[in-house]
Amino acid sequence: MIVITAKFRVKAEHADNWPEIARAFTEATRAEPGNHWYDWSRSIEDPQEYVLLEAFDDDAAGAHVNSDHFKQAQADLPPYLEETPRIINGVLPIDGWSELGELAVD
Repeated sequence: MIVITAKFRVKAEHADNWPEIARAFTEATRAEPGNHWYDWSRSIEDPQEYVLLEAFDDDAAGAHVNSDHFKQAQADLPPYLEETPRIINGVLPIDGWSELGELAVD
């Protein structure tokens, strides 16, 4: 599984509307074969920062970056951003979630 975390710094005037701005891209990506999750979170310390957590089957990530909706996002989303997003990605030998035993709920 390829797991990706990206930080997006959205221009202040667009920060509250970012989920709607990115909605079409988000929905199209979630519908892709091989997508495990594609979830946005907003920083509680910096309201302009959104964190994107995404995961794909190993062979699906290439199709994602070559999709029509990805190319459309490359044209549509940068004008709303203050800077180029930062990314960390890696291939993990897993295929899903495990329980966080240290915080087990009885």
